[in-house]
Amino acid sequence: MRQPNILLVMADQLTAGALPAYGNTVAKTPHIDALGARGTVFSNNYCNFPICAPSRASMLTGQYATRVAAYDNGCDFPSSTPTLMHHLRLEGYRTILAGKMHFIGPDQLHGFEERLTTDIYPSDFSWTPDWDAPGPPVSAARMSLGGVVESGICVRSLQQDYDEEVAYAANRKLFEMARDPDRAPFFMTVSFTHPHNPFVTTREYWDRYDPADIDMPAVAPIPFDQQDGRSQRHHLLTRADEHAITPDRLRNARHAYYAMTSYIDDKLGQLMATLEACDLARDTIVIFTADHGEMLGERGMWFKMCMFEGAVRVPLVIAGPGWPAGAQVTRNTSLIDLAPTILAR
Repeated sequence: MRQPNILLVMADQLTAGALPAYGNTVAKTPHIDALGARGTVFSNNYCNFPICAPSRASMLTGQYATRVAAYDNGCDFPSSTPTLMHHLRLEGYRTILAGKMHFIGPDQLHGFEERLTTDIYPSDFSWTPDWDAPGPPVSAARMSLGGVVESGICVRSLQQDYDEEVAYAANRKLFEMARDPDRAPFFMTVSFTHPHNPFVTTREYWDRYDPADIDMPAVAPIPFDQQDGRSQRHHLLTRADEHAITPDRLRNARHAYYAMTSYIDDKLGQLMATLEACDLARDTIVIFTADHGEMLGERGMWFKMCMFEGAVRVPLVIAGPGWPAGAQVTRNTSLIDLAPTILAR
């Protein structure tokens, strides 16, 4: 029996609570909804580390981030650490990556045989601050709420250009593989950078939403002196006192985030259409997930780097051979389970 192909589609900083498949009533994501209808939705799925690089390292190795020494976005990911891709290659799979994976260090493949694009972030150790240097140890521009204040419409952004390249390369590769009658099964990861901040989008996607329909956070900002210690550190790290998040700015940021989520949904739809056009759909398991979530103003917090629900609960939808249609798994699951689950089937 031929082994199924596997297409792993990743969003960046997409909280599960922003999707209709997880109860949201604002977002418009018909392709994610359709994938869930013909597959299995994991309702309570969590990342293991709400920061990009550690979360991805944990997911791809099936180990806790601390076991592979991935403590932040500046930690080297050793090439000696086995990954899901190494195991799949031993089973005869072609392993292909298009898009972001946030590998730090000289090894930019980690078991992928082919990389179709560059990464959007640097792979060197510039993420690690110089703790001996005078002044603030972390760049204010990197973590501040400036990207929230400036949310809205833009003609073009680095994120849009990057994700367009990722989608183009991935779709072209699917067509290329479909033309090979003797092709091996493939494991292709297509990893986008939307809807990661800064929260900016084109007019086309912005206009899909009426500002009056944008919901506001369920939990109001917590006064600094009433916050737990970790939340206080988050407040200081994001320079929250330097940026006034007015109700209009809050609504704009959430509006843009929903628009960026619709953009990701369209990219998933394009990939699904290509699978159908190539007659690959019935033999391909499609997995949709994200590396971590986004607080979106809940408790007055933004981005990730905390263990509240918005930052750690992420979507996981799996459809294809062997996965029941319309099923829902309500027990807790985690991205650390993904690699062993794929290998066990």
